[in-house]
Amino acid sequence: MNTLSYKTISANDATVDKNWVVVDAQSQILGRFASEVAKMLRGKHKPNFTPHVDCGDNVIVINAEKIRLTGKKWNEKVYVRHTGYPGGQRIATPKILMEKAPRTLVEKAVKGMLPKNRLGRKMYTNLYVYAGPEHPHSAQKPKEVKL
Repeated sequence: MNTLSYKTISANDATVDKNWVVVDAQSQILGRFASEVAKMLRGKHKPNFTPHVDCGDNVIVINAEKIRLTGKKWNEKVYVRHTGYPGGQRIATPKILMEKAPRTLVEKAVKGMLPKNRLGRKMYTNLYVYAGPEHPHSAQKPKEVKL
């Protein structure tokens, strides 16, 4: 006899409900903003969150060029990468990255907050970042979300 009045529901690819949402990054602080976007990409805001399934939403970030950093981070924070060749270490500050490609600051911050495995890479493909207020995803009828 089963006496449980409830069952734990585990989502899978067939039962997951993925939505499209638009988030405005204008005058938002980068780290706090990125953590909220990462939660939406993972699906942690949904009642049927399952850790091993991509159950998050497709997130469109607009106005990425108007993101804020606190303190002296514009000049003192450092992004380090390596080309793979001897002496190939390259260093960039957020100010330099913003001049070259305004989207990269938000993309790097969100990617660093996702799991470092195949599932995290799959979740990252559901992120769409645009520097200005326009985006080409109007056909998906995304909902505006305030953070």
